[in-house]
Amino acid sequence: MDESYLSQVLRNRRVLVTGHTGFKGGWLSLWLRRLGANVVGIALPAVAPSFCKAVDLDGLVDGRIGDIRTETGFGQSIDGQDFDLVIHMAAQAVVRASYETPVDTYLTNVVGTAVVLDAARRMPSLRGVVVVTSDKCYENREWVWGYRESDPMGGRDPYSSSKGCAELVAAAYRASFFSDPEGPQLATVRAGNVIGGGDWGADRLIPDLVRAVETGTPARLRNPKNIRPWQHVLEPLRGYLMLAAGLIEAGPRFAGGWNFGPEKEATVDVGTLAELVVAHWGAAAPEYVIERRADEPKESIVLRLDSTKSHVELGWRPLLCLDDAVGMTVAWYRKYLEEPGEIRRFSQQQLDEYAAAWGHTV
Repeated sequence: MDESYLSQVLRNRRVLVTGHTGFKGGWLSLWLRRLGANVVGIALPAVAPSFCKAVDLDGLVDGRIGDIRTETGFGQSIDGQDFDLVIHMAAQAVVRASYETPVDTYLTNVVGTAVVLDAARRMPSLRGVVVVTSDKCYENREWVWGYRESDPMGGRDPYSSSKGCAELVAAAYRASFFSDPEGPQLATVRAGNVIGGGDWGADRLIPDLVRAVETGTPARLRNPKNIRPWQHVLEPLRGYLMLAAGLIEAGPRFAGGWNFGPEKEATVDVGTLAELVVAHWGAAAPEYVIERRADEPKESIVLRLDSTKSHVELGWRPLLCLDDAVGMTVAWYRKYLEEPGEIRRFSQQQLDEYAAAWGHTV
């Protein structure tokens, strides 16, 4: 399976992307347009700075304001439209924010998932649904090997728990409404910690380092020894698109949960990733300080994913080593800071180069 196959399957398909104004949702929408899909995006308003604003995504997709937390709000935004494929990415995606607004985190990540799936099951043309959750959906036992799709859901903080709950909601809808082998199929996907150009999320390592460049104030590393599975945003998105094409073409074989994590070598601690960013930045590199406060909310120390299922059954593997992923990310931000008007073209160029690398491995 390569990009030409994705284009063959997805060209002229009507695709609904929730959360298209987010970092991952923006890159996915840009890629879907490259493949020839007709994209409708539903999200809360984009704020600046954001990938959506930087590349003028509203000039490429039918972007709409909508709130997935209520059936009425979401229903009004889709206005009874029918879709071939639904990719649900809208979420409250920050662990620390979930401690500050736990109820809203559950409303968005759990109730919102049910709202989107309930609307999807009523679409006559629907062929597949991909629900994006998180590697943090697993019951984290701080062990050194990767979590597999069959491991139990869990979560010790509101964010992680909400993602485990979203997986349970999706599993219930799969069994109740998406079980007909001749009907639309439902898959859930879990990725590692994604990096890449256009992420300005709060309390995220690389956005914090970019802000350090812009403001001249050192970024604060709270947990430099915490280990995470880092990967460029295009890596899991390729997996999501391959899976979506599989749902449309082969149905039940591709239903269920899937991990799309990096190779073992890319699972490193926060401090190591920060040093890689500094090295790639070169002149005027961001500075950072290590500052752990006593009142910091608890986060998992070790987190790894086992993506064997995706390797064997889907033919997906990461294309980029961690050094290349960081290099692409830093190059995007440097381009944005130097020539913001060229960033859509540069983003499309990065997609071109990534697709070419994929083609060489098929």
